[in-house]
Amino acid sequence: MDALTALNSEALEGLRRLTALDTVRARIALAVDLGLLKPGERLPPTTDVARALDVGEITVRRALTALCEEGVLVRRRGRSGGTMVADEPAIGTVAETAAYRTAAAEVHRLIDQRLLLECGLTHLAATAVTAERLAELKSLVAEMDHAAGWADFHTCDERFHLALAAASGVESATAHYGPVLRRLYRYYLPYPLDYLRESNKEHAALVTALERGDAVEAVRVARAHVEVLHHTMFVGLLR
Repeated sequence: MDALTALNSEALEGLRRLTALDTVRARIALAVDLGLLKPGERLPPTTDVARALDVGEITVRRALTALCEEGVLVRRRGRSGGTMVADEPAIGTVAETAAYRTAAAEVHRLIDQRLLLECGLTHLAATAVTAERLAELKSLVAEMDHAAGWADFHTCDERFHLALAAASGVESATAHYGPVLRRLYRYYLPYPLDYLRESNKEHAALVTALERGDAVEAVRVARAHVEVLHHTMFVGLLR
């Protein structure tokens, strides 16, 4: 069995044992455990969370209810209410986070796989990108700059990177790149919006390099943007 086949068949085995409801519980609970979601922080609307985590709204509602019962989240009424991280959230109490905590090797391999694909596609895009694609990429950078929260940002981020793949001019690029991106996204947690907006500066720098046709600079930015995930995704934050 070659490395790619092994990755595709084994990498997500831990997550496959979890229901969709439990993956939502685990991702939000682990984000709270790691301090990415702060005490008192309001979660985005259910529809946005469902779209960002690629699950149904009913699943999200059930997961949030369970997390409230487990002391991770609270629900508050009124105009300023909503579902929020508890002021003193229960830490380390959601057992399903173990599927993520033990997935470090798989996540690092997925990051490397994405790195190889994204750098190659970026190099091609520097010579093939059209004015229409550039306009689309710029528009998505602007959307991310004005995203209301991590859920909105995450949705735009996926669209941006798929548009980058399409900008390569290779007809089947998104068919090859999309599944790798989405497998990695299954491991993403909610992140502070300030951090996400800083990462969006790299998106903007990448678009600028593409507009200039500077393949070397575009690949440098793309490489840095993906390589840092080894340290900034939860696998780099766990103690």
